[in-house]
Amino acid sequence: MSATPETVWEIPEPISTCEVAVDGDTSITVRRHGNPEGRRLVLSHGNGLAIDLYYPFWSLLADDFDLIVYDLRNHGWNALSPLQSHNVPTFVSDHDRILEAVDRHYGQKPKVGVFHSIAALTTLLSPTKGSEYSAYVLFDPPLCKRGASYEEFDAASERVAAMTRRRTPKFKTRDELTEVLPYLPTYQRSVPGVYELVARTTLRESADGEGYELRCPREYEAQIVDYAAPYAVLVDFAAFCCPIKVIGADPTLPFSYLPTLDLSHILTVNYDFLPETTHLLQLEQPGECVALMREFLDSSAPA
Repeated sequence: MSATPETVWEIPEPISTCEVAVDGDTSITVRRHGNPEGRRLVLSHGNGLAIDLYYPFWSLLADDFDLIVYDLRNHGWNALSPLQSHNVPTFVSDHDRILEAVDRHYGQKPKVGVFHSIAALTTLLSPTKGSEYSAYVLFDPPLCKRGASYEEFDAASERVAAMTRRRTPKFKTRDELTEVLPYLPTYQRSVPGVYELVARTTLRESADGEGYELRCPREYEAQIVDYAAPYAVLVDFAAFCCPIKVIGADPTLPFSYLPTLDLSHILTVNYDFLPETTHLLQLEQPGECVALMREFLDSSAPA
């Protein structure tokens, strides 16, 4: 689909869905799109967002790949579960249960993990160390190392969490959110049609029938940001069992959604960044993101 000023991203119905019970309170809806005969990609998203928001990116993969997409708990298609279980360790546990369910429901075949931001950190923290994947493609994972960069990361996380808690939690119409987004630095580089897509994928009708509310409430989103720093230092790329490609935002640009991430310690992975992109690079340069990913998979990762 070509992007024009009138672009409306129409997300197709999934080929099939699978409800995965990840604990007593929570189930996660896994969906299949794309070409079931193609190479399998498993995709998830960043904090406070939804995997359907990334449709400008993953729609470019639908002809050739078997796409398994899911939202993190308390995001997207999923119902709200208790705040106390909304944390990074629970995301890691959910990830592992979802992978087991994907193999069970759709049949075993090699999988490539394609994750952004907090979903990328989540999969890197799994005790499986990538053994369930033939490769990883990770977009702007929130990583840092101890020292000055860690202190800066932690301080920036506190600022982002405070900003998140001040987010407007409810809107009379979806258009109210759409009209605000052009003024936010986070979305100013997005391809046409993303503002409306944000409103459709991150808002749901309020339980009281009065307008729309965030699918991932602001206190849930902020709680993840609050505790990101201690987990960001735990990743040891040398311990992983599969090839890894990290595609980052332009390190010369200021971040508006998450703190600047220190990737200088990545010596054992294939790392690139896309000039003129921010943390939401898949919504800003989806074609370029796909091209870098395909190049890596064609040259480095077994099918």
